[in-house]
Amino acid sequence: MTQPDLSTTYLGLHLDSPLVPSASPLSRNVDTIKQLAEHGAAAVVLNSLFEEQITMESHLLDHYLATTAESSWEAQTYYPEPDEYVLHPEQYLEHVRRAKEAVDIPIIASLNGVSAGGWIRYAKLIAEAGADALELNIYYVPTNPFVSSAEIEQNTIDLARQVKESVTIPVAVKLSPFYTNVAGIAHQLAMAEVDGLVLFNRFNQPDFDLEALDVVIRPLISHDGDGEALRLPLRWIAILHEMVPIDIAATGGVHTAQDALKLLMAGANVTMMASALLLRGPAYLRTVRADLLAWLEEHEYESVSQLRGSMSRHKVAEPAAFERAHYVRTVGTFTMPIPAP
Repeated sequence: MTQPDLSTTYLGLHLDSPLVPSASPLSRNVDTIKQLAEHGAAAVVLNSLFEEQITMESHLLDHYLATTAESSWEAQTYYPEPDEYVLHPEQYLEHVRRAKEAVDIPIIASLNGVSAGGWIRYAKLIAEAGADALELNIYYVPTNPFVSSAEIEQNTIDLARQVKESVTIPVAVKLSPFYTNVAGIAHQLAMAEVDGLVLFNRFNQPDFDLEALDVVIRPLISHDGDGEALRLPLRWIAILHEMVPIDIAATGGVHTAQDALKLLMAGANVTMMASALLLRGPAYLRTVRADLLAWLEEHEYESVSQLRGSMSRHKVAEPAAFERAHYVRTVGTFTMPIPAP
């Protein structure tokens, strides 16, 4: 029997499989990127270049550094100092060049921030450095009560459009799940000719140290068996598949081949992994790939493309399962455990 075809397309790129390591500390080092490629990564998303780094370099640090209530898990501290970033902007460009020289798989660069600023310039420089695509990691917590949700969404769309118009490489936008209408902003981004969406951004949440009386940030790492992280992208990818003409990458909570299969059935083009590889190492990609092939063979699928979208909202008997939370049904079927005597 012919082995199932794992190939897929994402952002116009032909990939050998849907398994893509997402932006994380693993992609800061070229040697580790080589290991990821050797063990089956179809592409690699580099760790992000942060807007704060760009504005620091030009001595125009924008106010979000002082007002943003949360920071990415890729950052090292709550409010990073200039010397605490792993790669400064010019070093980041060199990192893109070295990564491209080191491996034969696509390299997707990442910009993290909330306003145009130096993004346009660095988007162009990243493309010139050889990146195959660019991921815009857009997230901030609006704390101004006089800024409407419509204005926030329009800013996101305008930023994506400006970046897309400034480069010739494909552009994806990594969204948070907290927009008023995820389907609406997905449609608007598609109309702005963005090439892909990454669903969803998961950011560290602040906690309190009760002894030090300080705010602390702990790395947000998902764990195998924690299906809760997977359900949000699963739901929205299943809704958006065939509704919005755009590629979709699933991220957040992918640890096993079964996790990847669920997201592919929902309609994802690729499934991105970070926590599983941080916990188990780059070689774990081989296990996930082998399990993915075994499942497809056992269930007589010829390819990933045959599987993709087969459980999306448009293909299932009860699409309301995706459209509605079914809170009443869930509560009605819950049974309290009987306490031990």
